[in-house]
Amino acid sequence: MKPYPSIDAWLAEAKQDPQASQVGMYLTHNGIVRATPKAQVRAQNDEERAAGEALGSVTAVDFSYDAEGLDAAVAEALTWPGVYYVRVWLNEGEVPVGESLMYVLIGADIRPHAIDALQRLVGHIKNDLVEEREIYA
Repeated sequence: MKPYPSIDAWLAEAKQDPQASQVGMYLTHNGIVRATPKAQVRAQNDEERAAGEALGSVTAVDFSYDAEGLDAAVAEALTWPGVYYVRVWLNEGEVPVGESLMYVLIGADIRPHAIDALQRLVGHIKNDLVEEREIYA
């Protein structure tokens, strides 16, 4: 596991950024390891839910990511409408339940741009740039 960043420090730095006067909203995302297996949480029916429950409780997640892909994703996010500030931290290694997997900070001009950018960036990171292997009890 890596040391956690300080969101307060990130916000203080963001507000000193040369483009800070364009930002009307900062949004953060903090992804946490949960004890319920992903297969159970995302189940679409009772059969899938039962299969997820059969896995047992998650004790940790083995977590890694594509660092170059992450850098490219942050650079791309800064080209999206109204987005002026982006910062991302991802953990790595074996991360236990209750600990953080990621922090994302988006600064945008208006609420819809900030919300859309946060959802889009976190979705891209989770779907394309990280590898997560749940470890069960």
